[in-house]
Amino acid sequence: MLDDLFARIDGQREALVELTRELVQFPTVNPPGEAYKPCARHLGNRLSHAGFDVSYIRAEGAVGDSERYPRINVIARYQGRGPGPCVHFNGHIDVVEAGHGWSVNPFAGAIRDGRLYGRGTCDMKGGIAAAVVALESILAAGIKFDGAIEVSGTVDEESGGYAGVAYLAEQGRFSRPQVDHVIIPEPLAVDRICLGHRGVWWAEIETLGRVAHGSMPFLGECAIRHMGAFLNRIERHLLPRLATRQTAMPVVPREARQSTLNLNGIHGGQAEGHGGLPSPMVADRCRTTIDRRFLIEEDLAAVKAEVVAILDQLRHDRPNFSYRIKDVMEVLPCQTDRSAPVVRAVALAIERVMGRRPELVCSPGTYDQKHVLRIGHLDDCIAYGPGRLELAHQPDEYVEIDDLVSSAKVMAAAALRLLGAELH
Repeated sequence: MLDDLFARIDGQREALVELTRELVQFPTVNPPGEAYKPCARHLGNRLSHAGFDVSYIRAEGAVGDSERYPRINVIARYQGRGPGPCVHFNGHIDVVEAGHGWSVNPFAGAIRDGRLYGRGTCDMKGGIAAAVVALESILAAGIKFDGAIEVSGTVDEESGGYAGVAYLAEQGRFSRPQVDHVIIPEPLAVDRICLGHRGVWWAEIETLGRVAHGSMPFLGECAIRHMGAFLNRIERHLLPRLATRQTAMPVVPREARQSTLNLNGIHGGQAEGHGGLPSPMVADRCRTTIDRRFLIEEDLAAVKAEVVAILDQLRHDRPNFSYRIKDVMEVLPCQTDRSAPVVRAVALAIERVMGRRPELVCSPGTYDQKHVLRIGHLDDCIAYGPGRLELAHQPDEYVEIDDLVSSAKVMAAAALRLLGAELH
């Protein structure tokens, strides 16, 4: 059965490439959430044609949802011949901005030297296309199974997934008995299974000052200088401590097995973008957003406390230092058990297709598994898909076409095993 199924998927190579190109050509840039509706409709029409029942679910009231940028998710379900488990393949249709440095049009889907280029080819429209072709091939082959298969294209993963998987999970769409196993085709490589990810705490920190004329800064209180003092202590004291903390989780790349902190952005003083020259003013506000990635061995309360301790010490050490801090996002680390059914099924499929045992890894950044576990309380969830993580969000992002085909075979074989189909 599997050899015939794999041959069928090989025969769909051009169709798999074309579906990936079609999805890439929708510039679903987040933020703000461009082209979600037409991309979801395109994916839904494809699955409807294959025999799936398709639903479109708008995350009304969710962060980011608006009439101009509606948060439209698509879910497709195919019910087998009788009751049984449901295997769900979930991928996000949103992508980050293209940025600069491309040698090709980021939304054209150029093909060169066996690679398909474009924003989202790797992260993760190639993975969505591979899952669709895998399941289409099972149905086209007439393979009978009990249970159900589902595919979803969800939004806003790049900004936390709250209008996508989180919203759907709150409706029971990622919980038993609706779903039993979840595979998320994130780009962790075709011979790897991703068990989970590090934790994340985003916080917005604002230093406060007092406005004055720029020629007489001694009459004011510069919030930017206060922020500089905070950043200096982060650089000199906190970052060296974080570099000494290591996790037993198999995070890739290896450099990400330590605690990290990034500054996602910073702004101080007058508003930008007006096109003219700024006024001579002492800045009374300066704001930064920190991105703290923490380990399964760390406690979230302690992670927060060490940042607050730096701010409080500055309030003691530095005259007129004042600040505000606000939580933006917090996600605990997670790691699926190596013996879980979905891990075993995908591992056996990788061995069959690739001829080698898979590497079990964890991701440095979070993805939508966090919502499946936290809200859906479903722990039989992993990430597996084509592409290399280090290419995500980069100029000239690409996916190897051979990897698209191989991953589709792995997903098809894993789905059948989880459904209890007879494999030979």
